[in-house]
Amino acid sequence: MITAGVIPSGGGSADAVRRRLRRCGRRLCRRVTGHDPVLLGSALALAALGVVLVAAATRRLGTGFAVRQLIWSVAGLGVLAGAATVDLDRVRRAAGFVYLAGLAGLVLVLSPLGATVNGAQGWFRFGPLALQPAEAMKPALVLALAAHGARANGPLDGRRLLGGLLLIGLPVGLVLLQPDLGTAMVLVALAAGVVAVAGARARHLALLALFGVLAVAGVLRAGVLAPYQVERLTGFLHQSADPRGATWNLEQAKIAIGSGGLAGEGLFSGSQTRLAYVPEQHTDFVFTVVGEEFGLVGGATVLLLFALLAWRIWRAAWRATEPFAALCGAGVLAMLVFQVTENVGMTMGITPITGIPLPFLSYGGSSMLACFAAVGLAANVARHPAVGTGAALAPAARLVTT
Repeated sequence: MITAGVIPSGGGSADAVRRRLRRCGRRLCRRVTGHDPVLLGSALALAALGVVLVAAATRRLGTGFAVRQLIWSVAGLGVLAGAATVDLDRVRRAAGFVYLAGLAGLVLVLSPLGATVNGAQGWFRFGPLALQPAEAMKPALVLALAAHGARANGPLDGRRLLGGLLLIGLPVGLVLLQPDLGTAMVLVALAAGVVAVAGARARHLALLALFGVLAVAGVLRAGVLAPYQVERLTGFLHQSADPRGATWNLEQAKIAIGSGGLAGEGLFSGSQTRLAYVPEQHTDFVFTVVGEEFGLVGGATVLLLFALLAWRIWRAAWRATEPFAALCGAGVLAMLVFQVTENVGMTMGITPITGIPLPFLSYGGSSMLACFAAVGLAANVARHPAVGTGAALAPAARLVTT
């Protein structure tokens, strides 16, 4: 029996639980609200389209590839949610650990634990699953370079730049040992984006460009790549020299895109796609599915979605109030723009064939998760309070050109 005037002990604890739940709810609402719907919407639309394109490219093989792409896309939503809502200050403090974890993955994949796919020892196999640590290194390097640049609190001097080059050189060197020239190029490109916005001098950027050129030249001359890989890289320079050999991929890709015309041949109706004339169509050459089955209109729509995504990421970086956030946005933007430019360009014969995946559209779980992590980071940057003058990017405005 409860005596009058005595409050049951359970009532106080229940009130405390309710107050705690209300606080958690308010905290969650603060984290969920304020995101850029255009940025997130364009990324989600591309991921959904990627499932359709993979299904079209692999229809003759059944539904397995499309189902796996859908599963990776759903998993990517979880990565996107986590990256978009985590406290950026915590991310900055953990950037070094994330970078070291990425390096550890690149070292381990070169050991007997790694598996070789298409001539590159860059994968971990777990039964039916295969993960590529080089893809995870892309957002990890963005974080490490952004944290390094933010600590400079102004334009990068020689010492800071040397530290940045060391951060870049270690993963690039490990990736080239696989060898994976395409991913190494992406790492150098995103690093250039971060370093430029961090306020490096023009001659420092020229030094970074020279580093990239020497790395590519060294790989080509050192015999790291197999002869057929070198022929694929240089095939766009002499496209009609060997149409049934080294440039077969490129010739079939151009035929597929050209046959689409203005409106395309229709979903699942592309002749090049149905007859499997384009090698690696669901991965490296997935844009040929767009060109053949959706035509010029479909290709322009896909590029418009990428342009929309790039614009919103640029806008988020420009409006960021913290240097770390601005540099993260710059790195993600450089990563995505370079990958789209290189991948779409190689299907049309204007850039080398490097095996760089098209973000969100190419088949592959590692690439999908890395892209969602990068876009989630950009969405997190966009969620923070903005200023109208781009104050966080002031170091970039002081870029020295002499």
